[in-house]
Amino acid sequence: MIVFNANIPDSVIEFFGNYDDLPISFINSELRSICGINSFFTAQSEIGHLVKTIHANKNLLREPDRAEYGDFQTNRNLSDNVCKLLKSQKTSPEVIIEPTCGKGNFLISSLKTFENIKFIYGVEIYKPYVWETKFAILDYFLSNDYSILPEINIYHYDIFDFDFEKISSKHNNQEILIVGNPPWVTNSKLSSLGSENLPVKSNFKNHSGFDALTGKGNFDIGEYISIKLLSVFAKLNGTFAFLIKNSVVKNILLEQNKTKFQISNIKQFDIDAKKEFSVSVNACLLLCSMNKELNLTINEYDFYSKKLIREYGWVNNKFVSNIELYIKSANIDGKFPFVWRQGVKHDASKIMELEIVNGQYLNNNKETVEIENELVFSLLKSSDLKGGIIDKSRKYTIITQKKIGQETKYIKEQYPKTYNYLFSNIAYFNKRKSSIYKGKPVFSIFGIGDYSFKPYKVAIAGMYKTTTFSLVNPANNKPIMLDDTCYFVGFDTLMEAEITRVLLNKEITQDFIQSIAFKDAKRMITKDLLMRIDLNEIIEKTDFYELQLAIPMLNLADWENYKGNLAKLEYEKKQQYDLFADQELSAAIPISNASTGKKLTEYVSS
Repeated sequence: MIVFNANIPDSVIEFFGNYDDLPISFINSELRSICGINSFFTAQSEIGHLVKTIHANKNLLREPDRAEYGDFQTNRNLSDNVCKLLKSQKTSPEVIIEPTCGKGNFLISSLKTFENIKFIYGVEIYKPYVWETKFAILDYFLSNDYSILPEINIYHYDIFDFDFEKISSKHNNQEILIVGNPPWVTNSKLSSLGSENLPVKSNFKNHSGFDALTGKGNFDIGEYISIKLLSVFAKLNGTFAFLIKNSVVKNILLEQNKTKFQISNIKQFDIDAKKEFSVSVNACLLLCSMNKELNLTINEYDFYSKKLIREYGWVNNKFVSNIELYIKSANIDGKFPFVWRQGVKHDASKIMELEIVNGQYLNNNKETVEIENELVFSLLKSSDLKGGIIDKSRKYTIITQKKIGQETKYIKEQYPKTYNYLFSNIAYFNKRKSSIYKGKPVFSIFGIGDYSFKPYKVAIAGMYKTTTFSLVNPANNKPIMLDDTCYFVGFDTLMEAEITRVLLNKEITQDFIQSIAFKDAKRMITKDLLMRIDLNEIIEKTDFYELQLAIPMLNLADWENYKGNLAKLEYEKKQQYDLFADQELSAAIPISNASTGKKLTEYVSS
């Protein structure tokens, strides 16, 4: 039977079936003596509605699917096993706090598992789940004897407005267990769904304005709730145990170097989210002890076998994904001499990306496109970068600018067919939501600059688990472009690009990347990761004849010039850093290459 949009167990139906519409004070007192819940009912009308529904034996509404809101209810078997694991870790709480208690499965499992519970607090924004939790607790106590009833408070409340300080102040000398399964969804996702269950808008990680604009300002609701609770309870005795996405655990540990929460014995137990929640995401149980000397590393286990997988976290102020592997290649952790760039971003793939079919351009709407060739360039995506040498592509793209913000009116005069095509599809540009296009020329793209037009590129996929670097050569006498899922460094000469690719594909470099890359991340390879590769350190461990085996055309003069150019580049950068101590640099530094008469030009940043 469903009452208040909540499932009601048979034992609870039978229990309330013996009641008439009695005064709320009397019924609440009776219920308090049976199951410990304070203020089971909040209005007399609720009692009347419940009793009438039971007597009429009506089924009201089918439970709605709340998965789109990140609401994946924990099944009782999983909550039981989590509590058993906690007990095996010597957890013995007096106070249970579940900040998003849902249907109450963790609270029931806690009552079944722990013997010293004196207080229980559950918070839930979705009213039907509040009722379901109350009914579940009543059902439990109707079926089980409990020598001393805990005091139980179930609050219908928005967690983002709930005052947890009152609870922490009341129980600052007791053993606390914070347990639960917060929403597996981001703030931007909830916002797009029209949800009002959001924290007050704030840049709670203090990202720069640019990072906030390009996505780092988006955060996981589970992460926000975790940090909110740790900030309140980390100095109290107890245990924190949350079912959350692996990416959230990584972010919490990443911030731990700044927040320095008093948590230790940090463990991650990976679960099969497909099995437990029918959702394809990497998730786990985050477990740690509170009010201890802070730890900056975490041990990762399999939840079911309890087998240790790896240890990751902070090592000498560096964040790494595998400490054991990192120790073997830690000397590679430094600063890359060039700046890694992301490829072109346009957010209009339906019209901006093309294929050649039967000698004609075809867009992603399967429409034939008649445009001039001048602004059409070969395009590679992450799926195209599988190592080796690449000099052709399956896709093409229209490049409307040579630098960010460039006016695009010239297209109408110089390339009328291209302009007519773009203008006829102007709706695709107008509906782009990203704020990076705001105030920019109508056909603007992003991730474009002098570096995009370098003839030779060393590139890597950001969206795939491979860490092999590819050499990208020109196609049709034009540089090949990459999309924004790729990272690359551009070069003026083939030899410089070849040497760089071979150095980056060396075993020691690959081991280092594997030690700092998180394979369960949506984007395993990032600019921050690539900028940590110390190319000069790799050079120190590279013999010329070893390199010549990979590049037969390489001569000793080329190798010496390459090393000399890097050394000079480092010197020039240091000079500029000294001159502009706290300013971000984006100026090109040309360096002569004596053997070729050409220049190694790259952009340098702080």
